[in-house]
Amino acid sequence: MNFLKAEWRKLAIINYEINPEVLLPYLPKGTELDFYKGKCYVSLVGFMFLNTRLLGLPIPFHRNFEEVNLRFYVKKKEKGIWKRGVVFIKEIVPKPALSMVANAVYKENYHTMKMKNQMEKGEDELLIRYSWKDKNWHSIQIKSENTAKPMEENSEFEFITEHYFGFTKKENTTSEYEVCHPKWDCYTVKDHQLKIDFQKIYGNNFECLNHQLPLSVMLAEGSEIQVKTRKYIS
Repeated sequence: MNFLKAEWRKLAIINYEINPEVLLPYLPKGTELDFYKGKCYVSLVGFMFLNTRLLGLPIPFHRNFEEVNLRFYVKKKEKGIWKRGVVFIKEIVPKPALSMVANAVYKENYHTMKMKNQMEKGEDELLIRYSWKDKNWHSIQIKSENTAKPMEENSEFEFITEHYFGFTKKENTTSEYEVCHPKWDCYTVKDHQLKIDFQKIYGNNFECLNHQLPLSVMLAEGSEIQVKTRKYIS
């Protein structure tokens, strides 16, 4: 059953390498960390939710909005087949009702902050900017070519975007939900600017990211998506 249908568009993705031990306290039971070429990734992702429908119904005043999240990558073996997914450290949205529903239904760690976005398309350049505010404004900005191209197989971009399950840890219980979407096209990134205090937004465990350069910066076009109803697996 589809719990949610929407479009995820213009996904700005900032990837960092992180010590796997930092993520172990957040790891849901029954899953294990997923690595790309021996590296453990954590990603800061900003994007637009568009045309959002909950249980098939549009949500008044909550159809189009920004989200910024910090996530890492896991996998779970089921009947000899690996399910690859993500675990969210924190998800930021601009409206309290969104946080309330997501936290109640999916047991995620949603927080409400003031947010805004900027999108500008020129003749040969695309600018995307997502901003969010606690006491101060934080932001992700990417400049790219303005035409998206198909992803390359076995690429870093494919690893980051082809995790189709969300896993949630709640005490000793793990739940999962499936996210369905086609493969995403990607833009060639020309430049990026990042203004964020990881310690203030995500806690002391992620203060280390304040002193690191990203491994990579990506911009995905996105697509229509479907989020299935969650189920408990342990």
